[in-house]
Amino acid sequence: MNKNGPIIIIEDDQDDQLLLTQVLKKITVTNEIIFFEDPEEALTFLTSSDVEPFIVLSDINMPKLSGLELREKVHANENLRLKCIPYLFFTTSAEQQHVIDAYSKSVQGFFVKPSSLDKLEQIMRKIIDYWQECMSPDYVK
Repeated sequence: MNKNGPIIIIEDDQDDQLLLTQVLKKITVTNEIIFFEDPEEALTFLTSSDVEPFIVLSDINMPKLSGLELREKVHANENLRLKCIPYLFFTTSAEQQHVIDAYSKSVQGFFVKPSSLDKLEQIMRKIIDYWQECMSPDYVK
């Protein structure tokens, strides 16, 4: 896990992108933030780039490719699996089946987008702090 790598956020809602940007600045996250509205573009970036992300935050309900389908493709890629990139869902839907499906695809977290900015800040701070402290095997190409 590259703790200095960019945070990849796969989110098709521009309002949510703006809120996440504001909150990450407020909690002084120094990692680069890279947004993808299109999950297929995110997959192409993750599989073809030499960039080693710190974490991936993904919505579930997106056009073209759902977050669950995207996670399945990411998890099926051996090179991405070896990078030990934490993959978290951050979505408005907390349907039990989505949670079950997410964890069956080895997702490392499932969070519901809160309705308040303060709660969003608390959740994002906890996520970033946790993964900054977490140990993982070093990735060797």
